[in-house]
Amino acid sequence: MPDTVIVVDAILFDMDGTLVDSTAGVVGAWNEFAKTYPGIDVQNILSSAHGVRTVDNLKNYCGITDPVLLEQEAERFEKAIVTTASQDGGAGIVRLPGVDEAMKELAPRRFFPKPLWAICTSATRSYAAEALKAADVPVPDAFVAAEDVQKGKPFPDPYLLGAEKCGVDPKKCVVFEDAPSGIRSGNAAGCKTIGLLTSHSREQVEGAEPTYIVKDMSQVSIRCLPDAVEITIHA
Repeated sequence: MPDTVIVVDAILFDMDGTLVDSTAGVVGAWNEFAKTYPGIDVQNILSSAHGVRTVDNLKNYCGITDPVLLEQEAERFEKAIVTTASQDGGAGIVRLPGVDEAMKELAPRRFFPKPLWAICTSATRSYAAEALKAADVPVPDAFVAAEDVQKGKPFPDPYLLGAEKCGVDPKKCVVFEDAPSGIRSGNAAGCKTIGLLTSHSREQVEGAEPTYIVKDMSQVSIRCLPDAVEITIHA
């Protein structure tokens, strides 16, 4: 198969599972919360909660409905991700393969008024800032966090707002996502989507119907043009 080349006005990245890996911390945080909410099934949650906002997961799995408590517990959960990620020999929060190369090209083009890329994450802004700092990933001016939208992934809101912050039509954007809920969000926003096989099986990713599928960011090359981005998907 030949390589595939696409040109878009902007790239919209998910964070966890796409740019950084915080798996050890997420597992640790859910294990911590199982002490407070003993009825939760951590293994079941880990297989289905990825890519969804913390507040939505805590509503769904811990039964928290009080908005004040929900906000407090979401903050506690995300702090637990950071603190447990490197415990017991854990790797901490790290960059995923191919991200270094992509950021060398993209980092200089992350600023307003015309950023060529955004991060659209289901994490809160405070946790996302800590995670990106820990993994040494630059933070773009165009940044969408959990609290910036009324409805998180799989609804289109995060990626619609990401495209808006980049000043481009979402139909002229490509979304990089590892979670089925995030791929569905990108599709619903009208973007092209590239599904990464970093956290879910090929079957699960295919089920979300991305435009393209790659192993991880190492399977793509990115080149910034004056007002667009060229992406080569290597066969």
